[in-house]
Amino acid sequence: MRTGGQILIDQLLAQGVKAISCVPGESYLAALDALHGSKIDVVTCRNEGGAAMMAEAVGKLTGRPGICFVTRGPGATNAAHGVHIAAHDSTPMILLIGQVERAMRHREAFQEIDYGQMFGDVAKWVVEVNEASRLPEFLARAFRIAMQGRPGPVVMSLPEDMLVEKAAVADAPYVEPADSAPSPADLSRFAGLLAEARRPIAILGGSRWSEKASADFAAFAERTGLPVATSFRRAHLFPAEHPNYAGDLGIGPNPKLFERVKEADLILLLGGRLAEMPSGGYTLLDVPTPRQRLVHVHPGAEELGRVYQPALAIQASPTAFVEALAGTALNVGPAAQQAGATHQEYLDFSGTPLKVPGAFQYAEAMVWLRERLGPDAIICNGAGNYAAWIHRFYRFRRFATQLAPVSGSMGYGVPAAVMAKRLYPERNVVAFAGDGCFLMNGQEFATAVQHGIAVIVVVVDNSMYGTIRMHQESRYPDRVSATDLSNPDFAALARAYGGHGETVETTEEFAHAFERALAAKKAAIIHCRLDPEAITPAKTLTQLRASKVSN
Repeated sequence: MRTGGQILIDQLLAQGVKAISCVPGESYLAALDALHGSKIDVVTCRNEGGAAMMAEAVGKLTGRPGICFVTRGPGATNAAHGVHIAAHDSTPMILLIGQVERAMRHREAFQEIDYGQMFGDVAKWVVEVNEASRLPEFLARAFRIAMQGRPGPVVMSLPEDMLVEKAAVADAPYVEPADSAPSPADLSRFAGLLAEARRPIAILGGSRWSEKASADFAAFAERTGLPVATSFRRAHLFPAEHPNYAGDLGIGPNPKLFERVKEADLILLLGGRLAEMPSGGYTLLDVPTPRQRLVHVHPGAEELGRVYQPALAIQASPTAFVEALAGTALNVGPAAQQAGATHQEYLDFSGTPLKVPGAFQYAEAMVWLRERLGPDAIICNGAGNYAAWIHRFYRFRRFATQLAPVSGSMGYGVPAAVMAKRLYPERNVVAFAGDGCFLMNGQEFATAVQHGIAVIVVVVDNSMYGTIRMHQESRYPDRVSATDLSNPDFAALARAYGGHGETVETTEEFAHAFERALAAKKAAIIHCRLDPEAITPAKTLTQLRASKVSN
């Protein structure tokens, strides 16, 4: 006989869970008690939003669901932030929420929420477990749903009294997600389309990739001469230094890459959905029937033909599709010089740092980092214009080294970096955050200090919500509203938390500050002051304003 709390934690152990994130609450005390003395690493967070983002980061890095515990009501509403990210980013994740006692349900008891209604449109599955004996059944199902097809979040509600109820029940076995692979006919049709193409290109995105699949697709591209682009915030799926790499599609992409995709006669869309951001507001491909021949490979049947009607739809995960490609004699495609030309365009676009107003040249710092950090360094960021410098000037060289939200969620970078460094303490982990982005979940820096997690946070401070200010100046010039920010001394804040703090005013100071932060071997913040005029890597605020006025 075990309590529901003990059964629950035993299921997580049976599924190979090594770390969880949480904010403790009285609604799941029995589960917290079962965690005491277990082999699961418990990362105690300062806000449920940050805790949920940490779990989402685990899903991105490992391919198996990250686990987050929160309490009912306010805890669950805070955690919704991370559930939304997991949904849009196709990330496996399980949110476990303490719930009011079963006898009190449907009375609007203290902090009671109907989670089926709250999360019904964003999670893949929402369930309340009312019998302790069914916990193995539901946890196994939750892991399977979170990973199979198009991955995503599962939300499980756990009534407080159920967790102290005792039951005798066997643990569920370890879950491996089911997969679907391309048929011989699919591969034959793809080979024919590729043989006929003169301007093909591949776009990699989504989830359900592996390090081996990434490497094998790079080998396939090299063998066939196929140019390869990556989707928004999925640059780590293909090595930037590979001669076939064409760059990434997202916000502010290389215009030459955008035109190449538009002019392509065949697009292999592998794993991704080509949603609003990478498609330039759904302008890259016509809806519903693209001008280009589209081969769409995706693990979720519901995504095939959802927006774009493909010439060939293949329901398969990227790993299964690439494995099938590796086993074929397919050796046709465009001339290798086309891939070489696209790669040179990428190098030209991302190579030379662009000068912006001010003493701190952010692009030069980014170029220095891409040379200084090893290929296994993990780079994290949330949302904001500061991320444009990462996407343009940093070069991701290895699988699972980029943690960034496709959903465009602010506040993601710090908690994601904290969990990444917890999982991989031997690797350099750097979080980038704008001043607005940092203060969304910057309190998780305290989590890093408490747990001895030596993450480095680069705060790019221009004293504004930069992305919104950019849109204001381009649409409503000289009418600034609600976007100015007054900020603390972030380096002093780091020291107040017990971490290491550095202030950078000039480009020359950055490298020395970064080396000192690394040498400190504890959580660190590097506070970089960016001139407010430097609103994007290529245009200033004044230029945006003048462009609107002239129009």
